[in-house]
Amino acid sequence: MMVGVLCGAVTNTPGLGAAGETLAEVMNNNLALKNAMDGHQIASAYACAYPLGVVGMIGATIAIRYLLRISLSQEEEVIRRQMEDNPHAKPAHLTIVASNKSLVGKNLFQVGQFLGRTFVCTRIERDGEIFHAGSNTVFTLGDKMRIVCAEDDAEAIIAFLGDPIEMDWDEDHSPIISKRIIVTKPEIEGKTFGEMHFSTVHGVNITRFTRSGLDLFADRNLKMQIGDRLMVVGSEANVKRVADLVGNSAKRLNYPNIAPIFIGIMLGIIVGIIPFTISGIPNPVKLGIAGGPLIIAILLGRYGYKVHLVSYTTTSVNLFVRELGLILFLASVGIKAGANFWTTIAEGDGLKYVWIGFLITILPILIIGVIARLRYKLNYFNFMGLIAGANTDPPLLGFSNDLANNDAPAVSYSTVYPLSMFLRILTAQLIILFFCS
Repeated sequence: MMVGVLCGAVTNTPGLGAAGETLAEVMNNNLALKNAMDGHQIASAYACAYPLGVVGMIGATIAIRYLLRISLSQEEEVIRRQMEDNPHAKPAHLTIVASNKSLVGKNLFQVGQFLGRTFVCTRIERDGEIFHAGSNTVFTLGDKMRIVCAEDDAEAIIAFLGDPIEMDWDEDHSPIISKRIIVTKPEIEGKTFGEMHFSTVHGVNITRFTRSGLDLFADRNLKMQIGDRLMVVGSEANVKRVADLVGNSAKRLNYPNIAPIFIGIMLGIIVGIIPFTISGIPNPVKLGIAGGPLIIAILLGRYGYKVHLVSYTTTSVNLFVRELGLILFLASVGIKAGANFWTTIAEGDGLKYVWIGFLITILPILIIGVIARLRYKLNYFNFMGLIAGANTDPPLLGFSNDLANNDAPAVSYSTVYPLSMFLRILTAQLIILFFCS
């Protein structure tokens, strides 16, 4: 009963499933336990606690909002400023006249090493001629250099290289062009900008790239992903060659590559049914059909490109699948909970399961909410996503996404969800094994 109430209070259906499988195995080896209860009791306790678990989480987050007098508009403004004022990721565009005599005769790669900051010199004007700048281009006094760097590195680069000036490069008749190209080839996924040697081998510079609507500085250590839009600077021939290298086929992105998703699900189910033992626990523990795919999804997201399992979907498809999954999840849980809800409430200890589950839901959120806000100054939208992820609760995530005009809840949710899901599945099984073995 305790496991059923706990899983219902934190709306964790996979934990309930894992606990049910473990309980069935334990009862097969324990005749007295099997005679004392049936397998439907744990689901009945879950059904009693789940409805108020969903309502309680949403209600508790709303209570935190009014209790601490949080303004949604102010929280949105904070998120917006954080996105716009990230000086390390936001690119800065400078034109600098080289004036540091100690750097004469050094190439741009050596200058970057001396400076200790990452920057890209896209083109140089020397003696009235504009040409592409590569890592082997030698530094000369009076060069007018077009520099792209992270915003927080701009001041140091100016102090080290020379004086900034205003110059409209686009008005000059230059053989150098700027063009956006799209990464669409799966084999490019996971490679860093440094590994691609765009400047030294291909004769172009990547000044910045766009990912998920954000313009970011193309640091050489960042890994590329399918769908990244690169700003490439170089001669027309070289830019075309790089476009062919990375794909640059917008039409290809209209067709989602979902085969790796189904391969991941299959591998996840296999991993989920593999038992593993924990010292002191007589029965083996399994990750289940939720925990297994979750672990495989994390591994594929990080290392999938190494085995050519790279998935891509358009933003619209991604959002559609999320919403469809959430609707199907809530429908199936509602049907399962409703089957035994009124019977358990009317007979036995149903009301006790309801209020105990309600306390399990409400109290931790209120306590953590106050601490997170007053002690750690956590943004309210991040807090909502954090609570939804920690409780593996898609309904709260849906409510949070509708309330927010940003991705902060989804980002926080995805950060804590994997570990929380794994721990809840494991905890539900360990409780059954500890008390029933």
